[in-house]
Amino acid sequence: MKGIWIIMAFISGAFLPIQAGLNTRLGKSIESPVYASMISFIVGAVAVLLYIFFTKQHVSWAGIKTVPAYAWIGGALGAFYVTVIVLAFPKIGPALTFGLVVAGQMVIAVVLDHFNILVAHQHSINIWRILGVLMIVGGVIVIRKF
Repeated sequence: MKGIWIIMAFISGAFLPIQAGLNTRLGKSIESPVYASMISFIVGAVAVLLYIFFTKQHVSWAGIKTVPAYAWIGGALGAFYVTVIVLAFPKIGPALTFGLVVAGQMVIAVVLDHFNILVAHQHSINIWRILGVLMIVGGVIVIRKF
């Protein structure tokens, strides 16, 4: 079962540059990258609503009262991400844009793992994790230089 989630995570990552290209094209067509970001979120919200409807998902409305205030920031972070990608993609290209995205994700993910912040299972920083992050950052430098 874990294998399917590995494949799904890879596929979702592979979709990000495609999404960025589509959102960039939308932004150019409507002459507003920020509106393109908003439209992307509206279309995404409709897609999730359809998924909820067809799969009969359930929610604990009572649980909303117990959500910590900081948890609501996730949507704003998503909007920031999509908007930055729409703006950066045409200026620095897909390889550098997503190389930097992956590098940023890995640096923060290792820190969150180590300090057991927002994660299900704590994983300490070790030489292999540091080496992995350095290799990703090195890859970004190589992409940038060549």
